[in-house]
Amino acid sequence: MKELLIIAVGAAVVNNVVLSQFLGLCPFFGVSKKIETAAGMGGAVVFVITLSSLVTSLIYKYLLANPHVNMQFLQTIVFILVIAALVQFVEMFLKKSMQALYQSLGVYLPLITTNCAVLGVAVINVQKEYNVLQSTVNGFATAVGFTISIVLMAGLREKMEYNDIPKYFQGFPMVLLTAGLMAIAFFGFSGII
Repeated sequence: MKELLIIAVGAAVVNNVVLSQFLGLCPFFGVSKKIETAAGMGGAVVFVITLSSLVTSLIYKYLLANPHVNMQFLQTIVFILVIAALVQFVEMFLKKSMQALYQSLGVYLPLITTNCAVLGVAVINVQKEYNVLQSTVNGFATAVGFTISIVLMAGLREKMEYNDIPKYFQGFPMVLLTAGLMAIAFFGFSGII
C-alpha cells in the first residue's frame, strides 16, 4: 500500500507529466482558457490514461511479453491502437451525453489520441516494470496531475484577462511565462531547486 501511495504522489506532483516531464503540452495550452473546459478535458484524460494504463499493462504482460510469443517490439503500435479506441469511446460518450463539453473541447478531444502523455505513461509503466495494479495507479495519478496543472493554468489565465499586461507580453507569451513559473514551482517538489 505504501508503495502505491509513493507511485501516486510521485506521478501526480513530483513528476507531473506536464510541468516536470513536459508531455501533453498541446491540450495544456489549447484547452486551458476556461476552468470548466480544462476540468472537462482533465476528466477525459483521467478516464483515457487510467483505462489505457490498465489495458496496455494487461496486453503487454500477458501477450506481448509472453515468452512463447515474444512480441515486445509491437508495444508502441499496440499501445497507440488501444489509446485510439478509448478516445473514440470517450468522444462518442461526450457527444451523446454532454454536448456542451463536447463542443467546447472541439479538436482537442480527438487529439488525446496523439497526446504524448497518454502514450508516455504506457511506455513508462513498461520501463519501470510495474505490475498491473501499479500501472493503473501510476496512470490514474499521472492523469490527476495533468488535471491539476491544466485547471491551475486555466484559473490563472482567467485571472490574467483582467490584468494590465504590457503589449509584448499579451496573449501566448504571457501563457508561456506563466507555464514556466508553474514548472519551476513544481520542480520544487522534486528537490531540484
